[in-house]
Amino acid sequence: MYFAVLVILLHCPSLKAQDDVITINKVELTAPSLKVKNGMSIELTCIVDISKSTSFQMQHAFLFYKDDSLLHNTTSEQNRTRYKISPARFADSGSYKCTVEANRKTKSSNDLDVRVEGLSQPKLTALKREVTEGEVVTLRCEVPEEKPPFIFLFRKLLPNQQFQKKSKQELKENFASVEFPVEEGDRILRFQCTAKVTSAVYSETSEPSNMTIVTVVEPFSHPKLTSKSPWNITEGDRIDIVCTTILVRKYELEILIQKDSRILNSTRGQSSVTYSTIATVEHNGNYTCKVELGRVSKTTSMNIVVAELFAKPILTPSLTDLDENARLSLWCHINGSPKANFSIIKRPPENGILLKTFSNFTIRAQVNDTGSYVCRAEIKGIIKESNPVQITVYAPVSEPVLSVASPSTEMVLGDTLLLRCQSMSGTPPINYTLFRENRLIHTITVFNNTYAEFRDRQTKLNNRREYRCEASNRHSNAKRSSYKMNITVIAPVRNVSFGSLPYGEVEDGGEINFLCVVGEGSLPINFRIFKQNDQKPLFNESRMETRLHWQKKTFHKQDAGKYFCDASNRVTEPMRSNLLTVKVILASWQKGFIALFVLAVIAITASGFWWYWRKKEKGKHPSMEMSGSTAATNSTSEKLPSGPNHYTEFYPGSGYIEDENPVKPTDENKGPDHESAEVEYTEVEVSTPDPYKAPVKKGTDTVYSEIRKANNDSGENRHSRIEGSPDAT
Repeated sequence: MYFAVLVILLHCPSLKAQDDVITINKVELTAPSLKVKNGMSIELTCIVDISKSTSFQMQHAFLFYKDDSLLHNTTSEQNRTRYKISPARFADSGSYKCTVEANRKTKSSNDLDVRVEGLSQPKLTALKREVTEGEVVTLRCEVPEEKPPFIFLFRKLLPNQQFQKKSKQELKENFASVEFPVEEGDRILRFQCTAKVTSAVYSETSEPSNMTIVTVVEPFSHPKLTSKSPWNITEGDRIDIVCTTILVRKYELEILIQKDSRILNSTRGQSSVTYSTIATVEHNGNYTCKVELGRVSKTTSMNIVVAELFAKPILTPSLTDLDENARLSLWCHINGSPKANFSIIKRPPENGILLKTFSNFTIRAQVNDTGSYVCRAEIKGIIKESNPVQITVYAPVSEPVLSVASPSTEMVLGDTLLLRCQSMSGTPPINYTLFRENRLIHTITVFNNTYAEFRDRQTKLNNRREYRCEASNRHSNAKRSSYKMNITVIAPVRNVSFGSLPYGEVEDGGEINFLCVVGEGSLPINFRIFKQNDQKPLFNESRMETRLHWQKKTFHKQDAGKYFCDASNRVTEPMRSNLLTVKVILASWQKGFIALFVLAVIAITASGFWWYWRKKEKGKHPSMEMSGSTAATNSTSEKLPSGPNHYTEFYPGSGYIEDENPVKPTDENKGPDHESAEVEYTEVEVSTPDPYKAPVKKGTDTVYSEIRKANNDSGENRHSRIEGSPDAT
């Protein structure tokens, strides 16, 4: 019994473990709305569905994530829990999920995308609510409870619903600051700002901020420009122009009076400035007063009209361009002919040289009288000058000198000739004209005492060219001409060709004629003839012609090779011709000698062969006779049957030769050239004599069969004749 109780107690833990078995079926995350207005709240509810083996209470761990970052966690025995974000801002937009952990098991919900619409209204503040013209307004725009990055847009509101704007990006802070300058005329300034934030999916722009107002205080009043002169101002009257302003507080400002772009008077640290002068016609115009302080400037203007006391004097010359020693007269007068003090002045120098204090002036003009003349008139202290009159006194030009820029009067065809023409005396401007063969080439005007330079390109071959130049100015005398100059034009050597006669081949010991021809070039021309790779020329001579004919009387085998010529004149380096290959061939007598020698060799060789053949033929007859003697020992007689046979056999002991191969008559196989009888010899074998018989005398064993051919078909047989040795038995 105790044992049974012990076994039950031991099994209790395992039974307990089996009772605590769970599985997480599903985790779900929900929200009332996936789009939430900025400032509202986001409520997230996480629900878990768990299956258990038995009914028991257990703790659940709920973990809330935003964009995979842990946001909140809590523990509960319930199967659901809630998480609230309030107030919701743009930065709370994102992807949320819930993870549940229970009894060492974990399961997550699906992602839930929540979007917060809108952006908090930014707050705009000004560092100073009251500023002075010329200062700047510092503004700060802030978006509380929002997270960067932001793009802030500041606006300065202007009349007529227009605005100035500035933008600034801020990546780390939720505020930004900018400065707006205070411009002239600003009184009350209104500012607003907005903020814009951008995420990976979308962007939002805030509502405009609160309106911030800044008041502008003037440091000084608008300037006032007045004239103390009478309304009708005439030349000679005094002009007093005063510019004033009112300072709000003491500033280091600057006041100035200007006419057009010229500053007439100015002051610093004062509230007024004055400009005074004696009025002339030149003082007509618009005057401006300007007050400046830092970046602020204010201006005002007025127009001054000055009546003319007398007109500007007029200077009239008798001539403006005249010859040296001619009469020059100047008259000075004023329209209306008022009484005035006149004077005539010559410039340079800058201050002028007083010539006469009267209205007219007459001199005998010289070159140094060239210059600018004015007439000066004075009435009641007002001095006026006439417009300047330029007087030029011309000295005649001297005979010009024509020269060549190069040290020689020779030039190469195709080059440019540089000529200079100059008159050593004469008043400029001087006109220089170049002539070639009385043909006008070009005209150059020189405005100082220097030469005129002409360029003429030589394009045609002409051994001599004649040039001259003319010089003239505004003097009444005629033009002056230079001496004539002759220029020699030299053509360089071109197109050199080389040949020979006979061309390319010459008999050994014969003569050859070389010809070197120049296509173009001025004479004299220096010709040289070379053999290739030889430094010393074979021929070197200067000729007054464009071709060279040179004869080499003896030309041998060692002279064969490549030849060329070159040609040059005094303006060009030697120009080479083409290469000419010359071969040496055998002379006629050498060819005849070689032919005779070859024929002699052929004749000697033929004679040798003939002699050898004859000798061989003669050597065959003794052998035939020896064969006949041997055959006689075996037969006492020999009978040759007649018939048209070519081939015969000799049978030992038979005593005759039988022809086994009949052939056609010879007249069928031979033509008319073979009508004469021929002798044919046939070599046959003979049997060896019986050694037991009587000895036979020595002789040749060769038997010849003599066959004579008939000249007709009469049936005459060819006979075989066996000639035995006289000693045969």
